[in-house]
Amino acid sequence: MQQQSRKIQRRVKRPPKKMQLTKAQKDKYRKFLSSIHIDYQNDELFIQAFTHSSYVNEHRIRPHDDNERLEFLGDAVLELAISQYLFKNYENMSEGEMTKLRAAIVCEPSLAKIADELHFGDYVLLGKGEEMTGGRKRPALLADVFESFIGALYLDVGMEAVYQFLKEHVYPKIEGGAFSHMMDYKSQLQELIQREGQGNIQYKIVQEKGPAHCREFVSEVWLETNQLGKGTGKSKKEAEQMAAQKALEKLKTK
Repeated sequence: MQQQSRKIQRRVKRPPKKMQLTKAQKDKYRKFLSSIHIDYQNDELFIQAFTHSSYVNEHRIRPHDDNERLEFLGDAVLELAISQYLFKNYENMSEGEMTKLRAAIVCEPSLAKIADELHFGDYVLLGKGEEMTGGRKRPALLADVFESFIGALYLDVGMEAVYQFLKEHVYPKIEGGAFSHMMDYKSQLQELIQREGQGNIQYKIVQEKGPAHCREFVSEVWLETNQLGKGTGKSKKEAEQMAAQKALEKLKTK
């Protein structure tokens, strides 16, 4: 009976522990947060934002101490902040165009690039397996960490702090056209014209030719009273895209 009791005791799993870092490790994060001008209150939230699930699993830490819940929150906060910025600063952009530009800004490659520029990868807590397979530089991981960071920033110091951080590190990229190449030609042109405050653009179908089964359309794009480009396509939308492409080529050579 006593031997059986010992076997049962050996089978009992120890409860997962709370993550603990040394003072030196915590100081590393505090210095980093100060270097990117974050006036934080709870540094543990930000450390959690940089904690990958592989680290939690390997060190048998409580499952919810990784950054996945913060990533979920940060994704929503980031979408709101970017949506508000576009709504306020691009008054002539349609809902569809704002949606495309926002998608280009918050997509994985864009967020990973920003995270890499800020050296987020240097501060991620990873398991040995993830580390050995290059996880620190993996775009998907960096994009997730960026969203987790935004979630931690929102929880710790509020939405205004999020806006301020994006004002320093993301909004200037939008103003500089860093995401235009990920949009279609019409959206690129609209974003360029809006950014430079040159006026309103308008598309006109000026010609339709060919038989019904093989129709061809000719479109012109105008900026106020100036024709910027002319394009041909098998549909009105394709013709407008080709006209926008020609307009972009013309504007970029000026």
